[in-house]
Amino acid sequence: MRSAGPCVVRPDRVDRARRTCTIEGVNETLTALRGRVVLPDSLLEDGAVVLRRDRLAWVGPVGDVPRAPEDVARVVAEAAPSSSTILPGLVDVHCHGGGGASFPNAKTRGDAMTAILEHRRHGTTSLLGSCVTAAPDALLARAALLADLADEGELAGIHFEGPFVSHERKGAQDGTYIIDPDPELTRRLLAESRGHAVTMTLAPEKPRAFGEGSVAEALIRGGALPSWGHTDSRPEAARGALEYSRMALDAAGPATRRSPRATVTHLFNGMRPLHHRDPGPIAEFVSDAARGGAIVEMICDGVHLDPSVVRDVYETVGREQCVFITDAMAAAGMADGEYQLGPQAVTVREGVARLTVGDSIAGGTAHLLDCVRVAVQRAGIPLVDAVFMASAQGASILGDRSVGRLEAGARADVVEVDADLRPSRVWWHGEAVD
Repeated sequence: MRSAGPCVVRPDRVDRARRTCTIEGVNETLTALRGRVVLPDSLLEDGAVVLRRDRLAWVGPVGDVPRAPEDVARVVAEAAPSSSTILPGLVDVHCHGGGGASFPNAKTRGDAMTAILEHRRHGTTSLLGSCVTAAPDALLARAALLADLADEGELAGIHFEGPFVSHERKGAQDGTYIIDPDPELTRRLLAESRGHAVTMTLAPEKPRAFGEGSVAEALIRGGALPSWGHTDSRPEAARGALEYSRMALDAAGPATRRSPRATVTHLFNGMRPLHHRDPGPIAEFVSDAARGGAIVEMICDGVHLDPSVVRDVYETVGREQCVFITDAMAAAGMADGEYQLGPQAVTVREGVARLTVGDSIAGGTAHLLDCVRVAVQRAGIPLVDAVFMASAQGASILGDRSVGRLEAGARADVVEVDADLRPSRVWWHGEAVD
């Protein structure tokens, strides 16, 4: 970097000058952020994160700056201490929409981008577009549209929630379109997704859900993961599906599989409840997670689960086995009113989405950063672990170590939050998000 000149403060950023310094050089710009920095395993009380184009150039304690490269040291020295907290960009692996738009109902790129940008502005910089149960032709069309956005890098991939789920535990899925597991349809969906399908929710008790010639086999061979959920399963089918997932993913090996671990779709929600004489699948899911098997999703929005339940699962199985998701639908970030989730009409009152006909909760209305705040402020989970479950853990499901963590060489996806864990600024690929 040559003749960088003094710290540059843009006119519209004067109020933020104390905590950020940007030095412009030949063909590149370095930006330093200073504050509390949340790493995967620790919290730096006075740390710095330096962005160079679309990558992180340096992350560490301010006290280590003298050992950093000269240009990095200079830009950090120009950034004054601040009370801000700096997080990695968050990773949501189960999201149906936001900002008034829904991935299952998107007909154009613009429709889907409305939802993507709603979450990006609130700190979710890697996002799966989740579909819901629908007719095969509708799912194939949606896969093609979302795959285009994944090709562009706007989406991190696709999640199919159904159509191979339980009628008894369908939740907000439209029972009209629920069908038995179909490996051939699965392969067609994978083909339309062009390598961007990450997970598919299916019920383990359904025929051909797992085993030889099954949907789970087709998913794993196609580079996607089974996500067990929306299920009325007895323990035996749940355990069989989990054991098959382990075996098939181990056999697939790193060259084929996206991740060595299956997932569980929103633990507790859309499942036969746990009862000591009628246990259903939940105890099996928790047991498998505790033994390093499946990663369990939890909707930590304070609506789908009591925060104490989130805390208890976290304390039982550990953060390495949990991932926070939003299950957000079109109303995320929007006012109460009438919305659509695939073929189903949804009414939102006091921030809670329910089917207009029926009483099932129909997705979430929170952003992933809201879930982190609930975990910390209401469940008492340490900030480092709450952020891990909303960032690095989702990245592990994606099979992408370049996101979800603050470390040199990672993608420059960064979220600056205030003392209440609300977003102040967001960077995506090194660019400030408006």
